[in-house]
Amino acid sequence: MKYRKLGSTGLSVSEVGFGAWAIGGNQFGNSYGPTEPGESLRALVTALDQGCNFFDTADVYGHGYSEELIGQAVKGRREEVLIATKGGSDFYHQPPRLNFTESHLIFAVEQSLKRLATDYIDLYQLHNPPFSIIESGKLFEPLEKLKTQGKIRFYGISIHEPQEGLLAMKTGHPSVIQVIYNYLRRDAAEELFPRAVAQGVGIIAREPLANGFLTGKYTKDSVFPIGDIRHQWPLKYQTQLINRVQEFSRTTADSPFTHAQTAIRFVLAQPAVSVVIPGCKTSEQAEENFKTSDLALPLSMTH
Repeated sequence: MKYRKLGSTGLSVSEVGFGAWAIGGNQFGNSYGPTEPGESLRALVTALDQGCNFFDTADVYGHGYSEELIGQAVKGRREEVLIATKGGSDFYHQPPRLNFTESHLIFAVEQSLKRLATDYIDLYQLHNPPFSIIESGKLFEPLEKLKTQGKIRFYGISIHEPQEGLLAMKTGHPSVIQVIYNYLRRDAAEELFPRAVAQGVGIIAREPLANGFLTGKYTKDSVFPIGDIRHQWPLKYQTQLINRVQEFSRTTADSPFTHAQTAIRFVLAQPAVSVVIPGCKTSEQAEENFKTSDLALPLSMTH
């Protein structure tokens, strides 16, 4: 496993991290289908054994279950790892809502600490706040207080669109920005990445496998279970996605590596990226993903 600097935090992170959305399971929907608890734990331990030291989760993943699993997996090894989680999706009240108030974030951090069985969080990220809230300029004030209290070491923001990251750097001082970046979606590299590098902001690249489609496992006829985020995707959109994936598949036709490994390696070829966080539901997937750090792909497959 190779390691990179996480922006200007001084932290050294495994360039391939563990994306823990999927292991939150499907009980509350908004996930990637059903999971098996024992296998999820084995995936986490496999990641540790492969040299992964960066685990990215969120309180809303399985309504805390993903965090609980990570807490169990790193028990006795807490000093070896960096735990990143997120808050702002208030599932504690019905109906669930976005909530970035100071009182909620302080409460949410306390709950995450309990589930993770730790007394500090290495990186706390605001979970996809709306543009209007980022624009207010007061978004990070609660996190500054939590940092002063030692509850969190660093803070950042997870975003949907690159423009949100640019605005966050203008109105605040996030140490890290988490954003979608993969073979099919590269817009973050146009302006956000150069600006982040210039300001010493670390980049976490999420969805490197394009919601699993870059693994080559799915077709336009694939059907996803209720609760899986892909279940309600329009057939037209899924077909468009598959057509774009076919282009990617042609570039990997003669590759000795898997589709997933090539997709992850493509992201790692971007020097602005500090860590890429593919999701893992099984120990087999974890082993495949984390071996990618040691692979040398032909140059044509990384651009």
